[in-house]
Amino acid sequence: MDELGWDSCDVILVTGDAYIDHPSFGMALVGRLLEAQGFRVGIISQPDWQSADPFRQLGRPNLYFGVTAGNMDSLVNRYTADRKIRSDDAYTPEGIAGKRPDRAVLVYSQRCKEAYPDVPLVIGSIEASLRRIAHYDYWSDKVRRSVLVDTKADILLYGNAERALVELTHRIAKGEIIQDMNDIRGTAFMRKSVPEGWLEVASTSMDRPGQIDTPVDPYAMEPAMEKTGQSCASTAADATAKDSNVIQIIRKPKTDRAHQVVRLPSYEEVANDPVLYAHASRVLHLESNPGNARALVQRHGNRDVWLNPPPIPLTTKEMDLVYDLPYARAPHPSYGKAKLPAWEMIRFSVNIMRGCFGGCTFCSITEHEGRIIQSRSEDSIIREIEEIRDKVEGFTGVVSDLGGPTANMYRMACKSEKIEKACRKLSCVYPVICENLNTDHTALIGLYRRARALPGVKKILIGSGLRYDLAVTSPEYVKELVQHHVGGYLKIAPEHSEENVLSKMMKPGMGSYDKFKEMFERFSKEAGKEQYLIPYFIAAHPGTTDEDMLNLALWLKANKFRLDQVQTFTPTPMAMATAMYHSGKNPLRKVTKSSEDVAIPKAGGKRRLHKAFIRYHDPNNWPLLREALKEMGRADLIGNGKKHLVPNFQPAGTGLPSNKRRLGEVKVSASGFKKPTPRHYAGK
Repeated sequence: MDELGWDSCDVILVTGDAYIDHPSFGMALVGRLLEAQGFRVGIISQPDWQSADPFRQLGRPNLYFGVTAGNMDSLVNRYTADRKIRSDDAYTPEGIAGKRPDRAVLVYSQRCKEAYPDVPLVIGSIEASLRRIAHYDYWSDKVRRSVLVDTKADILLYGNAERALVELTHRIAKGEIIQDMNDIRGTAFMRKSVPEGWLEVASTSMDRPGQIDTPVDPYAMEPAMEKTGQSCASTAADATAKDSNVIQIIRKPKTDRAHQVVRLPSYEEVANDPVLYAHASRVLHLESNPGNARALVQRHGNRDVWLNPPPIPLTTKEMDLVYDLPYARAPHPSYGKAKLPAWEMIRFSVNIMRGCFGGCTFCSITEHEGRIIQSRSEDSIIREIEEIRDKVEGFTGVVSDLGGPTANMYRMACKSEKIEKACRKLSCVYPVICENLNTDHTALIGLYRRARALPGVKKILIGSGLRYDLAVTSPEYVKELVQHHVGGYLKIAPEHSEENVLSKMMKPGMGSYDKFKEMFERFSKEAGKEQYLIPYFIAAHPGTTDEDMLNLALWLKANKFRLDQVQTFTPTPMAMATAMYHSGKNPLRKVTKSSEDVAIPKAGGKRRLHKAFIRYHDPNNWPLLREALKEMGRADLIGNGKKHLVPNFQPAGTGLPSNKRRLGEVKVSASGFKKPTPRHYAGK
């Protein structure tokens, strides 16, 4: 600040991450964007939250504090799917854990208020974005209030918030009161009531949950109101009442959707009724298209949390502006030679797009970034690759990724802008690829070819998750990918083998996987390359039974997969699968008390069993699997032959609880048994 001649900051951003000046890190992007708008921005990174003093180190901001937990939700960052504390933090120097508090947005907000009580408080990024309404919190196993209520923030920016951020900052700078800024898209704030001029629509009238009343028989002779258990006496006193046998049709005039607000069940209601919670989740997701979404409101005590419609996606020109800002593309010099795992992972990668129209129920990308793909121009991407080549220390000529939330949705969009604005589907690719979706990979193929032809670039790898159901629509793309952009292994995520589970995930069936695998192997052979697919699977996802996991294990064994890594389902705030986990209902369809029940593997033992099925080859899992197979009536799968899933012998020193193995109570088998080496791929 002294070198720049600043006596104060206009905006001070507080983040739970180490400061890395790169567009993949939210605070860097926000800081550079506001700087380009002429504002003086300070960043307080990973402050000690035990007192307010560290939050005063840059002085009082002229406009507001902006608070975020960082690139990850602080609870996902700190705890495993089994609620065990992680030993590291990829966003901290040397990966040291414990440098940010649990519920970091809440804690940082409290300290900002203590430091300067009169300074406006703005919260945003992934943790706040996914907690903008009442939400199920896996780590406390209860429904919590909107983070707006607990932080007492003046406004919350959700999703990709560049538009909202720039508008909000300029308006505060012009002297507007932040509490009066109720018209910015992509924001949430508190209100006492619905203002005049708005039509309030009850969500339950759109998608009625709960027990449905018996329909009134229109041919019955007795008064209709008596049939529904109501008294006619009250209507007799009404001077304007008509004969109760006469049905009146009242047509409401069409109302501008821009002035409609959908009232969700209150926090108190969804906290006490899981069915209403699932209903609220369903309605929120149905009202997520920027082209037709209405405002949402949810009562918390005596005030409302008001959510304006989602932000309008950035154009390609606007995306280029954001990513072409003068980033240093390096960690802050104050960290010296300390290693930052998250930086090591992405420093040679390039983000080419945002958003995802897949709609996978276990993923929060759609809730945060939206379904509409926002793509950078080819020229902007090439400029960034050249900048990495020329400026980033340690570059050896290998670009680790050209991708984003997915590897291959670049420049894909609905064929009709009119249809896109009216659509309320939760996915463009499930149960099948929408006929209105343009799946042309030509632009992406052209980008790959231009990027790998750059002087000084030896290899362009693709590290982002691939939508293989889209890829198989373009054999030319698969050939380009397999023969030029795979470094021996390619990650894909079938997630499961069983249709029962895949339908709850909104993922394609294994037919698409088989088709892609055939293409992958054929094109690898044509190029004379030995390459392998690395599939990822989820254990204990809502809707999964023991039989489903057994069938997956048999599929893995038949395909000679021995997986090291297993992802156990984690219920993150606002995801559709989280609503399933909490309610036991399927919000992909209309939710009522009698609607489809979903099997939920909640108990720790059940989750361990499902994880063990995926790692059927690990001797430590064999005792658990033997017991389960006997209970399931599948003892025929226990034995020492090729047709068996687990053997009937147990190597010495295996099969013990993990804590005993960690404490060194395991001894090597005297029999000379060698534990099978876990392998990622088939045929090796």
